[in-house]
Amino acid sequence: MKSLIFPLLVIAAVIVFAAVLSKRTQRDKKGAFGKKRFVTPNEQSMFWRLVEAFPAPEFVVLAQVSFGALLTAKDGASRYSFSQKIADFVITDKSFTVLAVIELDDASHRGKEDKDTKRDAMLSQAGYRVLRYPKIPSIDTLKADFAPPPPPAPKRSPAPAKS
Repeated sequence: MKSLIFPLLVIAAVIVFAAVLSKRTQRDKKGAFGKKRFVTPNEQSMFWRLVEAFPAPEFVVLAQVSFGALLTAKDGASRYSFSQKIADFVITDKSFTVLAVIELDDASHRGKEDKDTKRDAMLSQAGYRVLRYPKIPSIDTLKADFAPPPPPAPKRSPAPAKS
């Protein structure tokens, strides 16, 4: 009787292990992946504001654009520094030339200002204009921020002193 206990325990352990493994495999087959919204409700509101401010066909508003679509690098270490980053919005002209990268710095950005500064530096170094907003701006604000800066006033030479 004692000699049967050990083999029975081993068989029971194997059965339990096989059941756990089978359950895990079934769960993986059922769906290790699920869908999620790729923009938050706040970002959806910003998207529609941007579409209203920058209408088609003159402009194209893109959401959730990979830095990998915006940047290139010669070495792997540099490429790795941006490979997982996403820009909230990109505004292009109708030929898909990037005019600006727009970030919505809602509550999820608090405490991440250093990371945001580094992200902006990457984009700026590549020649992109980056606009950041702590909340959804008005259409007038967007258009004013998007407008090119006025040219500098011409320098005037001082008038000669009258004698």
